[in-house]
Amino acid sequence: MSATITRRHKRKLKADINVVPYIDVMLVLLIIFMVTAPLLSLGVDVELPQAKAKPIEQQKEPVVVTVTADGAYSLKLESADAEPIDAATLQATLAAFVKQNPEVPVFVAGARDADYATVFDTMVLLQQAGVPRVGLMGQPPENAR
Repeated sequence: MSATITRRHKRKLKADINVVPYIDVMLVLLIIFMVTAPLLSLGVDVELPQAKAKPIEQQKEPVVVTVTADGAYSLKLESADAEPIDAATLQATLAAFVKQNPEVPVFVAGARDADYATVFDTMVLLQQAGVPRVGLMGQPPENAR
């Protein structure tokens, strides 16, 4: 009988895993990542590519509409000099000119300080005048010369 009593008092083995140390490590890593994550995304230096495109060769002299920094327009038709012009006159002049010469290229040259909205409004104005395609003009980078 004594053998059966000792068997009953034997401790049974536990098959559980103690996860408390794993939770502690996970919380420490979570705190480390929370502290270091904002420091990693401060900024990224981006070098934009420079275009070394060749000028477009045209058979006809293009029409150039220039938008200044203060939103004023000037118009250069064929070989004439650029003349200041208001929006209504610009639209009427270009509508008549494009009707006579439908293949003439039309470009918009915006000043560096001009608002994007003003340049966009100029393109809409040219579209309303019946210009089928409008190109944007730019200057090559300083070091490309």
